[in-house]
Amino acid sequence: MTGLTHDERTLLAPVERAPILERTLDWAAINSGTGNLDGLAAMASRLADAFAVLPGEVSLVEPAPVEKVDATGQTHEVAHGRHLVVSVRPAARRRVILTGHMDTVYAKDHPFQTCDWLDDNTLHGPGTADMKGGLSLMLAGLEAYERGGPTLGYDVMINADEETGSLSSAPLIARLAEGKLAALTYEPALPGGIMARSRPGSGNYAAVITGKSAHAGRNPEDGRNAVVAASDLAMRLAAGKREGLSVNPARIEGGAPNNTVPDLAIVHFNIRPRTPELAEHARQMIEAAIAEVSVRHEVRIHLHGGVSRPPKQVGEKTEKLFGLVSQAAADLGQAMTWKDTGGVCDGNNIAACGVPVIDTMGACGGAIHSPDEFLLADSLDARAQLTALVMHRLDRHGVAR
Repeated sequence: MTGLTHDERTLLAPVERAPILERTLDWAAINSGTGNLDGLAAMASRLADAFAVLPGEVSLVEPAPVEKVDATGQTHEVAHGRHLVVSVRPAARRRVILTGHMDTVYAKDHPFQTCDWLDDNTLHGPGTADMKGGLSLMLAGLEAYERGGPTLGYDVMINADEETGSLSSAPLIARLAEGKLAALTYEPALPGGIMARSRPGSGNYAAVITGKSAHAGRNPEDGRNAVVAASDLAMRLAAGKREGLSVNPARIEGGAPNNTVPDLAIVHFNIRPRTPELAEHARQMIEAAIAEVSVRHEVRIHLHGGVSRPPKQVGEKTEKLFGLVSQAAADLGQAMTWKDTGGVCDGNNIAACGVPVIDTMGACGGAIHSPDEFLLADSLDARAQLTALVMHRLDRHGVAR
């Protein structure tokens, strides 16, 4: 470790892999799929106990209401787990936000539920990289930082719905991000330890199409076929893609028996705009497609949803924050680069608040969102040291060192 001061070496010396790994294994054994409310409650309780070692107030925040369109075209509220918040030195003049998520993509009935070792360094298990290992090393890094006479204040926010878009935690993220000096988010690093730079935005939609039923043989001309209109809409949406904007019609629901003209269909689709300008272009394209299909097929279309993850842009402040993080990594002997990526996360929401964010501070691993997910154990203590050092240097020097 070159480039470290004596105080920094002393700060980092107590960080050990074993307790971080033990905690990761314990947390990975709890199924906390976004829809598993009992599992999320158990995970939140375990996290609250663990993060109570920090000198701050631990609280569980109720989720904001979220509605979803069902197969009948009706909206209903979707239940979510509570979100964990730890507030340390809330009166400090300079404050940081650190975020992560307790939920995973693996439902309670998913076959991938246990961990095993592929080799001495590769832990195969659900949520190990995304992101229970990241949460564990975040805590270890903050514990180390607290031993160095800290003055920086910070909030830790661990939500229960990141994997489905953070809809019930978005207001909480925006409130906690306001006025922060910087943000660190513990998504897993990309293969090879590469950090994510800019990210596109993401929007999820459901277009509910109401036509008119009729007998398919006796008087089909009196009907207005919602499935045909849905197909037309899906094709028009797909044709709206362009450089920097993907449009994915993902599912069509609805229909009727073969002898009936169907009067209901629902088109579910996702957009990924790379810039705010492309997000606006997508909005206009969607509105135009809906208007054209409504007139052509004489149907009514009601659109639900919107862009919940704004495009994550990289400005001067974020460049400076990456410079601080990458220099800290270099001083620790951890090679680091960053590149643009296609995924989205809570870093999108934080960046939209004008706060510089590095959102891949978590563990190294791979194959996330699949039964092959794995964690590299040697990244646990390495990334915990990185967290402690970054927090220490933010405290001493601010973002621009």
